Amino acid sequence: MVAPLAGIRVVEASNWIAGPGAAAILADMGADVVKVEPLTGDVVRGLMRPPRVPDGTPSIDASFTVDNRGKQSVAIALDHEDGAAVMRRLVASADVFLCNLLPQRQVRFGLDPETLHEENSKLVHATITGYGMKGPDAERPGFDVTTFFGRGAITDAMTDPGSPAPAPRPAQGDHTTSLALVASILGALRLVDTTGEGQTVDVSLLATAAWTMASDLSPVLVDGRPPTKRDRRHLISALANRFRCGDDRWIILNMPEPRWWPGFCEAIGRPELLEDPRFATPRDRFENMPELTDLIDEAFASKPIAEWGQIFDDAGLIWGPASTIAELASDPQAEAVGLFPEVEHAAGPIRTVAVPIGISGADIGPRGPAPVLAEHTADVLAGLGYGTDEIEALATSGAIGLSDASA
Repeated sequence: MVAPLAGIRVVEASNWIAGPGAAAILADMGADVVKVEPLTGDVVRGLMRPPRVPDGTPSIDASFTVDNRGKQSVAIALDHEDGAAVMRRLVASADVFLCNLLPQRQVRFGLDPETLHEENSKLVHATITGYGMKGPDAERPGFDVTTFFGRGAITDAMTDPGSPAPAPRPAQGDHTTSLALVASILGALRLVDTTGEGQTVDVSLLATAAWTMASDLSPVLVDGRPPTKRDRRHLISALANRFRCGDDRWIILNMPEPRWWPGFCEAIGRPELLEDPRFATPRDRFENMPELTDLIDEAFASKPIAEWGQIFDDAGLIWGPASTIAELASDPQAEAVGLFPEVEHAAGPIRTVAVPIGISGADIGPRGPAPVLAEHTADVLAGLGYGTDEIEALATSGAIGLSDASA
C-alpha cells in the first residue's frame, strides 16, 4: 500500500492539541513531519493523566502520543535571532508550514505568510487559531472549552433549562478542528499542484464550532429566532430522548416519528399506548409529552440496558448506549474497524487512537512513537547543511536545544 502523503514535508510550530493533532494526521498519512518545539518543550508534554504501568516500566504519555506520534522533534528558540534564522531555513525546505501562532507573533518571528512565501513560493502556510486571522478577536487566545464550546454556542445548546453548563472533556473541539485543518491543507496542496502558487490556510475553533452547529444555526441566520430549549420531559418526540434502564444505565434513542412508534410500543411491552387517545398522533404525543415520558421511564426501568439493546436490535429499532470511555476502549465494533492501532513505545507496543480517515489501498496509520524533546535536532539541521560545529555553537548560544538522543 502507498502512503498518500509520502514525499510531503511538514514543519509544525504548534503546541497544545489542535495543531499537533492535525500534524499527527498528516504524519499517519505518510508526511515527513518536523515538530518545532520551544527549548522547554510543548506544554502538553506530561500534562495529561498518564496510564498506570507496572513498577519499573517506562512511563507512557499516552495523550501526547496521540497528537505527536511519528514526528521528528527539533527544539528552536524562535525569539533568538539565530533560532529564527534556523527556523526560516527549515521552513524553506517544507511543503507545508503549520502553526498556531497568533498573527502578531507570526510577524514578530518572521513566520507570517508574506515573509515565508518570499522564501518558499510554493509553501502552504496553515494557521489554526481560536477566532481567525482577522477581525477584532484575531489576537485573542482561545481554547476549545472557551471558544469552540463556549463562544461557539455548543455548551449552551447542550445545557438543559435550569441546569449548570456541562464541562466538556479535553480536546473534543481541538480534534474536530484538526480535521478541518487537514482538509484545508490537502485542498491547498492540490492548488499548489495546479497553479504553482503558494497558499494560505486559516482555520479556527470558532469556524468549526459554527459548522458543527449549522443545523441549529442556519435557521437562526434567516429569521433570528433561537431554537427552543427543552428538557427531556418536554421534547418534540419521545423517540428522540434518553432513558434510564433498570441497571442505572442510559439508553439513547433517535427514531423519526411516526414510522417507528408502533414497533417501539410493542418492543417496550406497552402496546396499549397505541390505543391511548392522548398519544394517537405525533401532535398528541407532543402535547402530552410529560405523561408519556413518565410511562416510558417506567417501562425502561424494568430491564437492564443489555436486555433492551437485544430487544431493540431484534425489532430493528435505532438505539445506542451512553457508553463510558472505558467501554469505548474495549468496544468490539471499534476493534473490528481498527480504531485502536498499536504504536511503538519504550515500554513496548501500546494501543492508541486511529485517525478517522479511510482510503482503500492507502497506508494510513502510526509511523512511530512520539519523539523525545529535541530528539532529532542534530539530524534535521545536518540535513539542512549545518555542520557539527555550527550545531554545537547554536546549542551553546541558546538558539536550539539538543537531547541526548540528538547530541
